[in-house]
Amino acid sequence: SYGTPEAYLRELVDYWRHSFDWRAAEARLNAYPQFMSEIDGLETHFIHARSSHENARPLLLVHGWPGSVVEFLDAIPRLTQPEKFGGNAADAFHVVCPSLPGYGYSQTIQKPGMDPKRIAALHAKLMSALGYEKFVAQGGDWGAICCRFLADIAPERLTGLHLNLSLPMPPTGLEDAEKYLTEAERAFVANWPDLNWDISGYSHEQATKPQTVAYGLSDSPVALAGWITEKFHGWTDNGGDLRDAVNWDDLLTNISLYWFTGSIGSAVRLYKEFTVTMNAPLPLSPICEVPTGMARYPKEIWLQPRSWSEMEYNIVHWYEPPKGGHFAAMEQPEIFANDLLAFNRRLADHPAG
Repeated sequence: SYGTPEAYLRELVDYWRHSFDWRAAEARLNAYPQFMSEIDGLETHFIHARSSHENARPLLLVHGWPGSVVEFLDAIPRLTQPEKFGGNAADAFHVVCPSLPGYGYSQTIQKPGMDPKRIAALHAKLMSALGYEKFVAQGGDWGAICCRFLADIAPERLTGLHLNLSLPMPPTGLEDAEKYLTEAERAFVANWPDLNWDISGYSHEQATKPQTVAYGLSDSPVALAGWITEKFHGWTDNGGDLRDAVNWDDLLTNISLYWFTGSIGSAVRLYKEFTVTMNAPLPLSPICEVPTGMARYPKEIWLQPRSWSEMEYNIVHWYEPPKGGHFAAMEQPEIFANDLLAFNRRLADHPAG
């Protein structure tokens, strides 16, 4: 409850220094085609893994904080070549996975204003540049918020929207919202302010004074590891040891990407941009008309009650996986990919307007 335990962090850092193989991690990253493209004057890094099946549906995968494109590495082959994993080739995707602005190899943001709505517009332009006028958008964490904005500003571009996070807020304008909830949902909503206070200290700091926290995290790899590891430990489906959900090599590949690119300072600024330009409630249309799939992983903390989700979204696919948490694709790549493939099949019966 006080944060990352010292003994655990010492063990992790010792492994990072003496056993972690960055060259192996580098080779794993480089197994996927990666590109830099200037979109709206901003150099954007992205993975572009095309399926061998030409008729595959384009899929935009968007990560969050403190994640990166590393989250999706084990899921991508299952999405582009499902038949190699016991699936159906007809369900395949062409995968585009960008690094958010200021994250990883994407260009550091030089001025205020790069909020989730602008990121959504940037991603729409990236997909156009790649020749994908219609596509599915998927996200968790910031990725979910950016994709929700994308569904708002360019609904005609999306054949589907898939989210594994939805903020626990009632739909805009809904009166007496709690009357629609089950007893369990009502208890969750009642407990949410206390839960949010307990887990969101990092968010308050990053949303108000990101530059202050950036100095320490950019100067000390140990501080960076402690800051990020706390979130992976608290937000994953583990039995007390993070390694039950995410192995240390995957965790350290993600942390190393932040460290080697020096991007933690620019990454956390997204919280400030969101707070300054968005605030709450989110300035979104009351109903998302894009055919939507929701995955409710059992250890995800940010969960909107189903009744509220069904009022806010055009839900055509609802899945409650048996295990997994906030970093779904990283924790459970097989479950994550199979759910997206099932959603792709469902879209054939629910074409976008």
